[in-house]
Amino acid sequence: MTDTAVQAAPFDLEKIRADFPVLKQMVHGKPLVYLDNAATTQKPWAVIDRVHKFDSEEYGTVRRGAYFLSEGSTRMYDEARKKVAGLLGTPDPNEIIFTSGTTQAINLVAHSFGKAFVKEGDEIIISNIEHHANTVPWQVCCEERGAKLKVIPVNDRGELILEEYEKLLNPRTKIVAVNHVSNALGTVNPIRQIIEMAHKVGARVLIDGAQSTPHMQLDVKALDCDFYTFSGHKMYGPSGIGGLYGRMELLKEMPPYVTGGDMIQQVTIEKTTYNPPPSRFEAGTPPISQVIGLGAAVDYLQGLGLDKIADYEHSLLEYGTRKLSEIPEIRIIGTAREKASILSFVSDVIHPHDVVTLLDQDGIACRGGHHCAQPTMQRYQVPATTRASVSFYNKYEELDALAESLRKAIKLFS
Repeated sequence: MTDTAVQAAPFDLEKIRADFPVLKQMVHGKPLVYLDNAATTQKPWAVIDRVHKFDSEEYGTVRRGAYFLSEGSTRMYDEARKKVAGLLGTPDPNEIIFTSGTTQAINLVAHSFGKAFVKEGDEIIISNIEHHANTVPWQVCCEERGAKLKVIPVNDRGELILEEYEKLLNPRTKIVAVNHVSNALGTVNPIRQIIEMAHKVGARVLIDGAQSTPHMQLDVKALDCDFYTFSGHKMYGPSGIGGLYGRMELLKEMPPYVTGGDMIQQVTIEKTTYNPPPSRFEAGTPPISQVIGLGAAVDYLQGLGLDKIADYEHSLLEYGTRKLSEIPEIRIIGTAREKASILSFVSDVIHPHDVVTLLDQDGIACRGGHHCAQPTMQRYQVPATTRASVSFYNKYEELDALAESLRKAIKLFS
């Protein structure tokens, strides 16, 4: 049973759970306990139904037809861009570029910003707790441009060491790329301070917002970041869609990342001129249905309230931390003072992959592995962790079930 020192959900939790059809199913004869939300979130009926209605009744290509369906699709597509802009806090929807997700958004900036602004001898800074998607593109950029990659170290709690970060900054620093929330540890980085420090030396800042966008209220203008990325499938929307907020004055100076139809002003055999952003960075027919679904996901999140979501998920995190800390054989990796809804842990008696397999027998979906963050695992000298990540549709009782199942699994191997 749950203890009494918990915060009641600030919304009708059972009604919310009924919005997500996947949560009703049984797995191996047990009710599904879905705790892999950092990898991908489930979709509410509002998103499922919106995509179905669009595909079955409203579908037409955007910006390329003067007929009823095309005009309607274009209007809905543009409305979705405005919704995302509102979610992130920019008054200019043209600062939102749709991509396939955070990975492509970061690659876009690394390639395009790198081509325009990074020269031989320049420096790029990332941190030691980045997802591979915010590591490898910058490695490639440095290799191609003759720049140097530098890394902000992290302490044992999982917090960036800002004193060391300050030492890395200098006039050669062209861009700092860090996550808002670590997908492997749950650390919430002090990005406002990170951005201010970078701007003092003239560097630009990209924030990987894949793990933050669905969990907290955002305002990219107040943060004063230059780029911010997000993924739809991590914010209760379709997969294959996400995007990039970019400061317009920078986007105007950046060359296209992918070329083709719709991103051009004029094409001749001799020369091509390009459209302004965001069209410049959205070559080809876009994922129209997914964009419409993303707009529905934004509506759903806004309807619940990001502040309410953050408060409730933090209460779930604190409760789950207490429950796991009561198990002697479990050690939590990542104990930052500021954390989002991620619990990564290891045990000396059972490998994370075995943990995940045994949890699954009790209907509990967690993730085991390096979480596309191998440098983070190397920092803590572990090959992998088990990761439980919560959402606003999770219950305290599900964290009780996680703890009970873990005790059972450890007993098998002890």
